[in-house]
Amino acid sequence: MTEPWLHIIGIGEDGMAGLSAEARRLVEEAEVIVGGDRHHNLAPNVTAERIAWPSPFDAMIGEIRRQKGRRVVVLVTGDPLWYSVGAKILKGIPREEIVFHPQLSAFQFASCRMGWSLADVETLTVHGRAAEQIVPWFAPGVRMLLLTKDATSPATVAKLLVDRGYGPSKLTVLAALGGPQEARFEGVAESWDQAVPDFHVLAVECVAGPNAQLLPRTGLPDDAFVHDGKITKRTARALALAKLVPVRDGVLWDIGCGCGSVAIEWMRAGREALAIGIEPQEKRRALAEENALRLGTPKLKLVDGTAPEALGGLPEPDAVFIGGGISRVTIGACIDALKPHGRLVAHAVTLESEAVLLDMYAEHGGELQRISVETAEPVGPFKGWKPSMPVTQWAWVKKS
Repeated sequence: MTEPWLHIIGIGEDGMAGLSAEARRLVEEAEVIVGGDRHHNLAPNVTAERIAWPSPFDAMIGEIRRQKGRRVVVLVTGDPLWYSVGAKILKGIPREEIVFHPQLSAFQFASCRMGWSLADVETLTVHGRAAEQIVPWFAPGVRMLLLTKDATSPATVAKLLVDRGYGPSKLTVLAALGGPQEARFEGVAESWDQAVPDFHVLAVECVAGPNAQLLPRTGLPDDAFVHDGKITKRTARALALAKLVPVRDGVLWDIGCGCGSVAIEWMRAGREALAIGIEPQEKRRALAEENALRLGTPKLKLVDGTAPEALGGLPEPDAVFIGGGISRVTIGACIDALKPHGRLVAHAVTLESEAVLLDMYAEHGGELQRISVETAEPVGPFKGWKPSMPVTQWAWVKKS
């Protein structure tokens, strides 16, 4: 059995004094300590060789591996496995070779300072990630705790809130939690202008203004998107998402992505989910990119090309949506690429595309539906039903 050789220790603003006896002994007896400047400063008077985070940061795993055979400690902030480097290290070093020593997380500290139940708070990060990813959580009364990038983060978050009608939202910066320099700064998004330290947690209490956007995570209205008229409409989109089954960390291929409506809702529905949109038209890729930023899915990946040629080299999908460019060859390539239990949903509005789906249904089974929606619209001084173009939907699950 492999013996642990790497200790990843969470350290707080109170430094060595806040560590458990075991963690303190490990730091004091370490031959090598890896960490950022702040972490090294929190553990002074130790004789170990000091190694700073390498640049680029991805070189970290190799640097740590090279120390195997020595007494190695990695110092991190708070909980090593909550938006910290612990998860990244686990991708390169086996779990049985690591011992984790957690300290209070920044989220735990902040929730206690705010008097908020941590179970009722959204815990997110804008550190090393686009701030727009927090947008799907904007709703009246929602409370968020955010790990931040630096002193500019509160102003960035404030602008996102103001632009979406949440200007009255309350912002609280909690700096250097648990240390002698702990400080608190308060204000509201629409008038935020405070200078704050780089190292802090941001607490946000969403307060809706009169023009606030009240958007569901999925089932967005069509006018939430900028589009050229060719969009998977709300009802058909909702039915497609129900069968695509968004999951955390899931990967979706959206073939014929258009303005990105299905891809964006996939990412809004599953935390850390990724969608890859295949779209040959530059103008539509630009629409999808704009929608992704506005609606909180900045990680949407767009590929210039057509299927099946553009599918080579893409990450293995958990689900595939085909909204354009339906052919037997494309569907066959997607079926081959899907993971076990992967889901495929295809929509057809032309007779030619529908004929392909009928053949696929006859050959592979699955579920075939025709979606027809009528909407009340003015007819002179009265109202009448206006039907939309019907959509044929084929849904299929890969069993193995």
